[in-house]
Amino acid sequence: MNILILTGKFGMGHWSASQSLAQQFQDEEPGTEVKVLDFIDYAVPSASEAWYKGFSLLVTHGSGIYNTYYKMTENMESDAHPPFEWHFLDRLEKLLEEERPDMTVATHPLCAQLVSRWKQETGAAMPLVTCITDLSVHGEWINSGTDCYLVGTPELRERLARKGVDPAVVVPTGIPVKARFKTTPHQRDGARRSLLIMGGGLGLLPRKDRFYEELNALPGVETTIIAGRNEKLRERLEGKYEHIHVVGYTDRVYDYMARADLMLSKPGGITMFESIFSELPLLAWEPFLQQEINNARFLLRSGIGAVAAKETEDCLAAIRGLIYDREKLTAMADNMRRLKRQLAENSLGAILERLRVMKGACA
Repeated sequence: MNILILTGKFGMGHWSASQSLAQQFQDEEPGTEVKVLDFIDYAVPSASEAWYKGFSLLVTHGSGIYNTYYKMTENMESDAHPPFEWHFLDRLEKLLEEERPDMTVATHPLCAQLVSRWKQETGAAMPLVTCITDLSVHGEWINSGTDCYLVGTPELRERLARKGVDPAVVVPTGIPVKARFKTTPHQRDGARRSLLIMGGGLGLLPRKDRFYEELNALPGVETTIIAGRNEKLRERLEGKYEHIHVVGYTDRVYDYMARADLMLSKPGGITMFESIFSELPLLAWEPFLQQEINNARFLLRSGIGAVAAKETEDCLAAIRGLIYDREKLTAMADNMRRLKRQLAENSLGAILERLRVMKGACA
């Protein structure tokens, strides 16, 4: 089977989910050919970098504008017409002629809209699977040409049904993450508490020295900070504090999660499900983008984490209030385990088989 996964790098979450999904398809269906493609770069190679930079500036410095637009369009009708549709459809048709996939997967709403529109215009029967990479049911994800929706939680199936989507084509699988987050055994030390902080590469960590001084002084707590490619942060903190350990870029985050008792990070969809599959309670930075606000609400509603304000004192208070509370951390991990069991009932291999055989139902 030949599968084409179309995505866009508006933030790296869509790309990361695509890579993880490709690996899952290959693991569950040996011999499957899977190609992941940044469709924006393919369709507008001379402008894609500017598009991505513009989006990054918008969400960083114009989050209020972004959130207003997001909320205004949240309940938009399905089958939206994206900007520059005619150009994108021409490029999509060329791509599909080149690749000739048996099935296309979209992990970005623009890609799902375009493939759905192409199917409507051509009458093609090629299955389209839409993988929703946030814990939301924004109207931009809903298209009549989608044969199967992969969603993060069972709750999203119900919410899509209320928007008119047939529950038979919605499968809760969790947002795709690397398999190692699901299989790396816990290595937690009961004697000392271990705090993992992520987001250094995105510039999310507090700038005040007092934050790190207070972290370092927490009794019985070892803190690991993943600085990513933020060399300034790494140079500033490395070797300065006895109980704070700094790590640069790593592709083995699952190892650090396996050793931690609590993680402080932003509530992005990928990060949340890495945390869930690692059974690692999440203390989320107070979010400012609407998708992450929705994710944080799910975090609290499901009892799998808490939210910390960005201010130094408030954030430290949230850490102290949770890192020593073994009963609460255990309850959060138990809730994550329960959700994992629900998601484990749906394998990608079974979904592919049902799409082939049942012609329209994948749940």
